[in-house]
Amino acid sequence: MENTDLLRAKSSHAEFWQHAHQYFDRVYQTMNLDPIWREVLASPKRVLAVSCPVKMDDGKIQVFTGYRAQHNNARGPFKGGIRFDVSVNRDEVMALAMLQTWKNALVDLPFGGAKGGVVCDPKKLSFGEKERLTRRYTSEILPIIGPAHDIPAPDAGTDAQVMSWVLDTYSMMVGHQELGVVTGKPVHLGGSVGREEATGRGVMYVLRAFLATQHKPLENTRIAIQGFGNVGFHAAQLLDEMGATIIGITERKSGIFDENGIDVAAAGLYYRERGDLVDYPHGDAITNEELLTCDCDILIPAAMESTVTAEVAPHIKARIVVEAANGPTTPDADEILRDNGVTVLPDILANAGGVTVSYFEWVQGLQNFFWSAEEVNNELQKIMDRAFAAVNAKADEADCDYRTAAYTIAISRVAEACRLKGLFP
Repeated sequence: MENTDLLRAKSSHAEFWQHAHQYFDRVYQTMNLDPIWREVLASPKRVLAVSCPVKMDDGKIQVFTGYRAQHNNARGPFKGGIRFDVSVNRDEVMALAMLQTWKNALVDLPFGGAKGGVVCDPKKLSFGEKERLTRRYTSEILPIIGPAHDIPAPDAGTDAQVMSWVLDTYSMMVGHQELGVVTGKPVHLGGSVGREEATGRGVMYVLRAFLATQHKPLENTRIAIQGFGNVGFHAAQLLDEMGATIIGITERKSGIFDENGIDVAAAGLYYRERGDLVDYPHGDAITNEELLTCDCDILIPAAMESTVTAEVAPHIKARIVVEAANGPTTPDADEILRDNGVTVLPDILANAGGVTVSYFEWVQGLQNFFWSAEEVNNELQKIMDRAFAAVNAKADEADCDYRTAAYTIAISRVAEACRLKGLFP
């Protein structure tokens, strides 16, 4: 019998898939595109479910379930992360793959969207168990991945070490080293400098570009960040370096609040050593729910999907919401925020820095020619600034919010690729 938490998780992911469709439908019906392509754009091209039996440290065999969803490859190979989390299921990866398609198109990368994952709690796996699970999962999805087909990357619960195992497993099975099969690798294995902090850096670039249109500096803005993993930590660190004041940070179980500003480096070290922020000695304890509605200038949801709901949205005091996570705002909440005059910088724009530097890494791996950190960061800034400028211009031209503008640009690019290619046979 399934427990209540599992049933609730399945229900929330079904809603997330519906939310991804709502955002798509809301924009598509305003674009006057040929309706013949609507179902093609709204449907995943392929969803693979795999069984991953793994020998655990105690000698027992545990069977894990894995997925890989590939949404649309009209503009190029599929691209998207792999997450290890207890919440992973089919609806979630389909929704995330769709969002990835729009994100890649918006920043004009030659990729389609994909997403994968394994249902597990990575914190409960030993190092060896995680390696064996990664290698088994890679071998199971191997028929549909590859540098010209589908290029995975890190996501929630995975990191550069996991990508190293994916690289090695794929390379062993095809008989040669294939650097372009995965991104987010360690620099020593053909990864790109700047990839680890790329998503957080992209968040900073987009926020800075928006504030410039309002003639406002980043300095002394009060920012609250939900989520203290890779994206949340690096966004906090970079914004702190730019002169912003980080007043609130939360992770899954705990958080801290300090009106005078949090020492991001110290909090990051504490989190990496302990895995949470419980009993952090500097600042007051705060929950995720309290952080979302705290008194701040800018709110950055950098955790998981559907955290900003219709119940939370009316109480958000921030005037700017920057979506560093994928799909953190539900459609109902999005309407409430818009009606309340809150500017939302949408996920497919704000958090596209990670996939952009993944693109750089893919190119470097294919060419076996590697860039400096300065080159990576300069090229990332150019792409993020160009994408924001396009979204800002579209929002002004159509007199619409940034999400509508971003989706309009992204969908039109994918739809045009589909139209030009036509159907086979």
